[in-house]
Amino acid sequence: MKYTGMPLGMWVLFARSFRKRLSSILEYDSETAGTITAKAKQQYKEIIRSLPEFEKADRFRMNIVNCAMLSAFLLSLPEKPTVEKATAFYRESMMTGAMKWFCRQSGRKKFTDADVEGMKKTAALRAAERNPYSWNMDFLPYADGSGYEARFTACGICRLMKELGLYELVPAMCRLDYTMSEAGGATEFVRQYTLASGGPYCDCGYRKKGAGI
Repeated sequence: MKYTGMPLGMWVLFARSFRKRLSSILEYDSETAGTITAKAKQQYKEIIRSLPEFEKADRFRMNIVNCAMLSAFLLSLPEKPTVEKATAFYRESMMTGAMKWFCRQSGRKKFTDADVEGMKKTAALRAAERNPYSWNMDFLPYADGSGYEARFTACGICRLMKELGLYELVPAMCRLDYTMSEAGGATEFVRQYTLASGGPYCDCGYRKKGAGI
């Protein structure tokens, strides 16, 4: 994958936020945070360049880029954080004002015909069958019309973080699904299993706000 384009753009958008949370969440002083960030930038470039290009129709390219960024910072720390600390670090780093705006815009489009059609196309793509750093997903509408489940049987985040020796910290990324759903304002996020915790699949359930669980 080329570093130019989306990967470079994501670094520009979020690196400053990650650096700030190195101090506010992980409690590194300013000088150390700067050193970690400089090292992470190089790690990030190396990870991105090691990845294959994603198909044009693959909507999960941004997910693997986000995973590369978090992984680059985790690999650049003097010591590996706990899952709890890594979760807070990633959540606070990602949920900038711009990201909250993006979530609200996405929330307004949730459950529209275009949203459902996009989910069906993603399920049919089966991108992980050709790219091990992508995802395979099944689209499962709820019978009562209250929303739908995206069920993942292959996960690029699990693959990449396992290769990088960070597999036990995958839940730090998984937890952001709840945060983004809440920020979107349109859904209640429902989950029973994750691949990272040994489940048969990752279920991402989106119920219409107020429909109950």
